[in-house]
Amino acid sequence: MPEEKQNSGSILHFRFPYFIATILLFLIEVSIATVFSDIFFIRAYLGDVLVVMLIYTFIKSFFILNETKLIIGIFIFSCLTEWAQYFNIAEKLGYQKGSLMYIVIGNSFSWIDILCYGVGCVLLYLFSKLNE
Repeated sequence: MPEEKQNSGSILHFRFPYFIATILLFLIEVSIATVFSDIFFIRAYLGDVLVVMLIYTFIKSFFILNETKLIIGIFIFSCLTEWAQYFNIAEKLGYQKGSLMYIVIGNSFSWIDILCYGVGCVLLYLFSKLNE
């Protein structure tokens, strides 16, 4: 999806194609967490690759931002979230095991998750460069 030029200088701009991509990625993530939860590779790796894409398309649905900076920011955010899991932040914030926020924040640190976030971000970067 090529970057749109705006004369007003505003970074706020709704883009329907990114919003539809966000909804589709969200539905895929929900399917991974529910329907495909028994298939280890899909649940453990593909979900982490796709979650950075979900964040990207959600942000791009509403904002026009520098692609590279956005992708780097998403990777940093993902790593910080993973490190929070290392310190059991969900439990320290008082979320009960199995609650929505406990699941969203996560509960176990993994270097492989960080690798998956990196793979997702590299794919996003390549996709953004192909659409310039």
